[in-house]
Amino acid sequence: MNLDFVDYAKIFVKAGKGGNGAISFRREKYVPKGGPDGGDGGNGGSVFIKATAKKNTLIDFKYKKHFVAENGRPGEGGKRHGKSGKNLIVEVPIGTVVKDAESKEIIADLKKDNQIVCVARGGKGGKGNSHFATPTYQTPRIAENGDPGEERWIILELKLLADVALVGYPNVGKSSIISKLSNARPKIADYPFTTLVPNLGVVKIGYDRSYIIADIPGLIKGAHKGVGLGDVFLKHVERCLLLVHVIDLAPLNESDPIENYKDIREELEKYHTILAEKREIIVGNKLDMVTNRNHLKRIENYFKNIGKEIIFVSAMTGENLKELKYRIWQILEEQRKLVKSYEEIPEEEITPITLESISIKTYQKVNFDVRKVDEGVFEILGEDVMKLMRKIRMDYTDGLRYFMGILEKSGLNEKLRKLGVKPGDTVIIGDREFEYR
Repeated sequence: MNLDFVDYAKIFVKAGKGGNGAISFRREKYVPKGGPDGGDGGNGGSVFIKATAKKNTLIDFKYKKHFVAENGRPGEGGKRHGKSGKNLIVEVPIGTVVKDAESKEIIADLKKDNQIVCVARGGKGGKGNSHFATPTYQTPRIAENGDPGEERWIILELKLLADVALVGYPNVGKSSIISKLSNARPKIADYPFTTLVPNLGVVKIGYDRSYIIADIPGLIKGAHKGVGLGDVFLKHVERCLLLVHVIDLAPLNESDPIENYKDIREELEKYHTILAEKREIIVGNKLDMVTNRNHLKRIENYFKNIGKEIIFVSAMTGENLKELKYRIWQILEEQRKLVKSYEEIPEEEITPITLESISIKTYQKVNFDVRKVDEGVFEILGEDVMKLMRKIRMDYTDGLRYFMGILEKSGLNEKLRKLGVKPGDTVIIGDREFEYR
């Protein structure tokens, strides 16, 4: 991992608009009365989020935050359908959680390579006038507009996919331990917060056996509230099967290792109850610096009394690291049998905010309310009406007649008369005004 590690991003996604349906009539030699042949508009492109092993941070979204799919093309004469817009696929690292920015609802948890989820669906193309011919109305100048594409702000959160998480105060030796157990080569120094990003390492047990271990950057008291780097990295602990809590047996500030353990434990529990329920073993590091065996006995007794397993090691000399390595493997094997969530998760598909497609040919009635705004002024209210108004192409008189015909079938005149409408009064629908007759 490097210092360009970015594990949070907020981006805007917008699907393409559907193309408008065409109003066209067949015009050929020897066919003087050709019928309507307007084609349908193409569907707008959708926006997808796809997990890939090729990426390991969200750095790509630091500067680019808007992602827009292609619009569908309008229909043409000769019943030619418009071309659909291209889908837009946005790649993110495996382990990315996708959330709706407004509701904070989880849309998808992308845990597998090539797992994909739709976050904004393209608008449906509008129907051309070839759909609206009837035996009694053979030359309809009516077509549908394409639906708008869905749009939303989403949050991307990257949570490391590790089997084991090393937690503990800064400078307890987590980086040294992970460097000895795995192929990770973290930066190591004797000052607080040397580790500014999580370090991942693969621990080999045999030819075909291994596990992933993550060194979570140093936590301190108040981490769950955002003190230090805590709240930024605590979320990476949520996925692991095992917590390896490292304590310093010989702190330079002469603090009590047991009290230090209690502090970090409290931060884990306050951040999320799921962390408190995870399997945990304690690793007492810097065994090579301890000369007082009573000190070790006191620590060992404390953890034994609270039902915690503790292993004393020295990352400096390598003492007991091999035992720790294999003990972690044994516990992981036990946890994998117990935790069902460890199994592969099927690909998830979401149903974002639905944009209903209103077909004039089949949609005979709509729901709406009528209110009296002022003397001689009335307003039509209702989402169905607004959708229908956006859907129908009103650049031809036929489209407007269809629109008003559906409102009349839905009881418009009756509702207006009950409120005292008179000829010449104004009726407002959306951004249009009509004179009542």
